[in-house]
Amino acid sequence: MSLLVTVILFALIGAVVFTLIGLVSGTDETAIMVPLTLLVILLGAPPAAVFSFFMAGVLAKHLTHAVPTALMGIPGDTLAVPLIDHADTLRRMGMPHIALRKMISGGIIGAFIALPTAVLLGHFLGQFADFFKASAGIIFTLAAILIAYFSKGKWVSVLMILPFAFLIKSLNLISFSILDKNLAISFFLGIAIGPMFSDILIASSSAAQHSVRKHKPKEYHLAPETKAWKGFFPNPLKILSSRQQAFTAITGFISSLTFVFSPVGMTSLMGEAVASRTKGAYKKSTTSLSVMNGVTESTYIAETIIPLIAFGIPLSPVALGPASPLFNAPPVFTVDPINNLHTHLTAWEFFIYGAIGLGVASLIAYPFSMNYARKASVLVMKFISQEAIIAMFIGLACLLAFHEGQLVGIFVTFTVAAVGGLMNRILGIGAGVQFMIFYASAWIMMKLFGI
Repeated sequence: MSLLVTVILFALIGAVVFTLIGLVSGTDETAIMVPLTLLVILLGAPPAAVFSFFMAGVLAKHLTHAVPTALMGIPGDTLAVPLIDHADTLRRMGMPHIALRKMISGGIIGAFIALPTAVLLGHFLGQFADFFKASAGIIFTLAAILIAYFSKGKWVSVLMILPFAFLIKSLNLISFSILDKNLAISFFLGIAIGPMFSDILIASSSAAQHSVRKHKPKEYHLAPETKAWKGFFPNPLKILSSRQQAFTAITGFISSLTFVFSPVGMTSLMGEAVASRTKGAYKKSTTSLSVMNGVTESTYIAETIIPLIAFGIPLSPVALGPASPLFNAPPVFTVDPINNLHTHLTAWEFFIYGAIGLGVASLIAYPFSMNYARKASVLVMKFISQEAIIAMFIGLACLLAFHEGQLVGIFVTFTVAAVGGLMNRILGIGAGVQFMIFYASAWIMMKLFGI
């Protein structure tokens, strides 16, 4: 099978899988994308196919997350949270279908603007790569402090850097003494599934379960489906007004350059900046939704591609979270020494294979969301249990951890998941902070204790 056919096939798989997953409300990007991307890498997919799979998944997930957000008023994932207020405004007006169309069309525009922008910026920043590679330890440590301070936990996130680094190093030394090798995937998986696992722990605790207990099922009211275009594939440029197109393009370009900032923060910032310049509740909400969903795509794509092309080490919130397997998935990809997509693909190949991934996802997720959103939502709400989704991903995490370190890998994964998940849920120390501490832990422990 030729490389091009393989790339298209994996892009197709990524698009279909993440299109369906995006319909399930409350699915965390890191907890979903890390295990599935690791699975593709460890199954032996070529680097180009891995990248196209991930790009297709990013676009598909952030197109269909608009379905529960717009139609049911519940965030499809973490990045959909800033969109809820404007989506609710249109739902109260009886126009959730308008909100959905604007969000999805904005996402398409944002994605295809981010790709060339990110490739060009990554190629430019590549001239500073040697400095970043030589100073990786101190850079990770400083970045951990910076990201921790700007996380929800702020000072407690900063204070927990040393204890969490000590935990990671201790677990790694114990596992090395048993297996005679260092673990990495098991730690990744623990951080990724932490929020899911902490919810299970809280629900199992008689002292804490009152905070998550529900006394009756939630009720959702879906608006009837309407169609204002001919054919199966509507033109996103015709769904958005010229003003909305311009705002979406400009904010997509700007957010692609700010690759070290939080995607949620950039989504909120760009949405409110546009809302403040738009009058009228309808125009304000539709324009903001177009822009914000475009920014969810542009930030994820840029924050993945720029560090990959320029440095080969994860120096952005997305690179430290959902995209982390593209940098570090031993024994296939490593960051010390750097042997990952950075060394396997050129800037031009990143553009070509990224465009294939985005193109395939657009052909699947966009018309699906525009034509079948309501039917799909009904099926998901009736027949797909969120608990089953959580169990599936925890099971996948167990499989990958066992593949890396047998029972030791599983124990490491769930130890990190328990500690990291509760830190995330209770203290506001997010997965991005924890991933950065993981990368910095070796340098920190070496400087403090010589180990």
